[in-house]
Amino acid sequence: VAIVLCLDVGFTMSNSASGEESSLEQAKKVMTKFVQRQVFAESKDEVAVVLFGTDGTRNELASGDQYQNITVHRSLMLPDFDLLEDIQDVIKPGSEQADFLDAIIVCMDLLQKETIGKKYEKRHIELFTDLSSPVSEDQLEIIIANLKKTGISLQFFLPFPVDVDDGGGDTSASGCSQMHRNSFPRKGLTEQQMEGINVVRKLMHTLDEGGGLEEIYTFRESLERLSMFKKIERRPMAWPCQLTIGSNLSIRIVAYKSVTEEKVKKVWTLVDAKTLRKDDVQKETVYCLNDDDETEVQKDDTIQGFRYGSDIVPFSKEDEEQMKYKTEAKCFSVLGFSRSSQIQRHYYMGNHVLKVFAAKDDENAAVAFSALVHALDELKVVAIVRYAFDRRCNPQVGVAFPYIKDAYECLIYVQLPYMEDLRQYIFSSLRNNKKYIPTADQLSAVDSLIDSMNLIYEDDDGETFEDLFKPSKIPNPHFQRLYQCLQHKAFHPNEPLPPIEQHLLEMLEIPRMVKERCQASLEKVKALFPLKEVGKKKEEKTAQDIFKDNEDGPNPKKPKIEDEEGSFSIMKLAEGNVTSVGSVNPAEDFRILVRQKNADFKDVSQQLINRIDQFLENKGSQYYMKGINCIRVFREEAIKLSKVQCFNDFLRALKSKVEDKALADLWEIMIQDRISLITKDEAEGSSVTSEEAEKFLAPKEKKNETLPPTDEGGDVDDLVSTV
Repeated sequence: VAIVLCLDVGFTMSNSASGEESSLEQAKKVMTKFVQRQVFAESKDEVAVVLFGTDGTRNELASGDQYQNITVHRSLMLPDFDLLEDIQDVIKPGSEQADFLDAIIVCMDLLQKETIGKKYEKRHIELFTDLSSPVSEDQLEIIIANLKKTGISLQFFLPFPVDVDDGGGDTSASGCSQMHRNSFPRKGLTEQQMEGINVVRKLMHTLDEGGGLEEIYTFRESLERLSMFKKIERRPMAWPCQLTIGSNLSIRIVAYKSVTEEKVKKVWTLVDAKTLRKDDVQKETVYCLNDDDETEVQKDDTIQGFRYGSDIVPFSKEDEEQMKYKTEAKCFSVLGFSRSSQIQRHYYMGNHVLKVFAAKDDENAAVAFSALVHALDELKVVAIVRYAFDRRCNPQVGVAFPYIKDAYECLIYVQLPYMEDLRQYIFSSLRNNKKYIPTADQLSAVDSLIDSMNLIYEDDDGETFEDLFKPSKIPNPHFQRLYQCLQHKAFHPNEPLPPIEQHLLEMLEIPRMVKERCQASLEKVKALFPLKEVGKKKEEKTAQDIFKDNEDGPNPKKPKIEDEEGSFSIMKLAEGNVTSVGSVNPAEDFRILVRQKNADFKDVSQQLINRIDQFLENKGSQYYMKGINCIRVFREEAIKLSKVQCFNDFLRALKSKVEDKALADLWEIMIQDRISLITKDEAEGSSVTSEEAEKFLAPKEKKNETLPPTDEGGDVDDLVSTV
C-alpha cells in the first residue's frame, strides 16, 4: 500500500483556544500514532509526507504562481523512527496558506510518478486540515475524474465533526459529533471553513459510489481508533507434502499455519552506555577450571557434560548427533482413525494449528481429499497422523479433523501428547470431611454467580447472541506496553517510562454489564460463605515451663521427643536396613545409624562430613541446602548424645574451609539459620559461651564488630557482588 500523509501547516492550524491543543498539534498526534503502528507492525506499506501552507515551495508541479507553498517533505519509503522524529520535531507551522485541492493534486502526481513499475494493492491520500485556507473549485471535476480513474482513495481528518443531516457524508463521524460538539461548537466555524465543508461534501458524494472516499474522521476520533498498535500481519508459508493412507493411497496436499504463538522479536543489541555504539562493546569468552586458581583452558579442550547425581557424564556433539531420532523426510501419514468423541479437548498440544488443503491445480487430489474430508465428517471420526515438518525435525503424533465451510473445506491438524506428556493427578474428595460439605443454598448461590458471569449476552427470545468480551479483538497487552515504552525511550531516553495507557487497562476490565449483573450473586455468596479472621492461638505455659530446673533432672519434654523418634525409627525399619550415610537422604541415614546399638558416633559422623564436603564441592544452591540440613541434624544429634566436641571441631574446620574456598554464600545461610557452635547452655560437655558462639558466626574481617548494622552491610555487599 502506498500512502501520502498530506498535512496543512498554514498559520490558522496553529490557533487554539486557551487550554486546548492547536489543530496542528492534534493532527501531528494522529500522524504519529499512525506511523507508530506501521513501524511496530513491520508493515511493508510505504509512506510519503506532503505539507501545504509552508513558507517555501518544493514540488514538481510548481511553476509561476501555481502550486505554491506546497512542499514534498518525504518521498515514498518504509516508515521508520526518522519519520516519527520529523513529525515531532522537524515539521513546524508555516506563515502562509495553500489550497487543499492543489495539495491533493500534488499528492496524486507524487503517487503516480513514484509507483511506476511497482505493484501496490492500494493507494491512499490522507489529508489533515482545518479547511481555513481559500479553496478554488476550478479543478474539482478533474480531481474527481482522476481519483476515480487511478483508484486512489481519499480520507479527510478534520478538527471538527461534519454534520450529515442532509443524507450524505460520514455517519460514524456524525455519531461522534454529539460527543465533540462542546469542544468545537458548530457556530464557531468561519465562512471559509463552511465553504471548505461544502467542497468536501461534493467530493464525498461523487466518490462514494466508486468507493474512493471512505470516511471523514475527526482528530479525536482518530486518536481513539489509532491508540492501539497494529498487530504484525504475516502471510503463511505453504508446506507441500503427500498425505498417505497405507502404502497405496497418496494425496498431494498443502498446509498452512492457521494459528501460532506470536513472539516479540528479540533483537536487543548491547551498546556502550556512554557512546551508544555497538562497536565499543567487545565480548571475550574464557573457559576456566573449577579450581582454586581458576586455570584457563582452550575451548577445544572442553566438552559438554550432563550431571548424573554427583557425577558429570561427558557427552560430545558426535554422541548427541548419534542419539538424535533420524527422520527420512517430511511426512503427513495417517496411522489410523478414531472416533472424534475420544479426542478430548485437553489433549491438544503444540504452539500452532495447521489447515491442510488439497494441492492447487490438481483435480485428482482435490476429489480424493474432498471425499476423505466428507467421509470423516459423516462418520464422525478423525485421522491420527504422523507429522514431520522436515528431516531435521522430530516427528509428532497429531489429530486431523474435518472442517467444512461454504467457501472451502480442509483438515485441521493439532498435535497430540505422547504418554510422557500426560500427567495424572489424583486429589482427595472435598466430601470426605463433613465440615466442608456445601449446603443446597451455597451450591445454588455459586451456580447463580457462574450464570451471572456469562460473557455471552442472550436476548429474551433466546435466539440472538452477542459476545460481551471479545479476546480476538483485544491486542496483546504485552506487545502494546513494549511498543509504547520503546517509542517513549526513542524520543525521551533520560525520562522514566510512562504509565500504562488507560484505554489498555479498560480493555482488560470486566465488561460493565457483567459487573452489574453479578453484584447480587456476589452479595449472596459473601453472606453464605462468611470469612472470619483466625488469630494466632496463645501458647499455653505450664508450671513446668515456668519453674523448670536446667541443672538438675531430665528435660520434661524428653519423653515426647523420644516417642516421635521411636515412630520415626519404626517407619525407617519398613524401608530396609541402613548401613552407611548415602547421598540421597544423608541426614535421615545419619539419624538412624547413630541410634543403632554399638554405633560408633565418630565413624558415622565422619561419613556425614564426607557427604557434606561433596555437596560443598558442587557449589550449587540445592547442594548448599542439602549440606545445611546435614549440619543441622549433626548438631541436634551431637547435643542429644553428648558428642559436643565432635560437632564443634567439625564446625571450626568448616569455617576455615569457607574462608579458603570462597564459600561465602554457604556461611551466609549459616548466619541466617543461627547454626553456630554448641554452647554450655545447650549441653554439659561444652565450654563455649553464648557470646563466643555469636562471635564465631561473624566473618573473619568483622570479628570485632558485633552490632546489627554491620551484619546488614555485609548482606548488602554480598548481594551486590552476587549481582
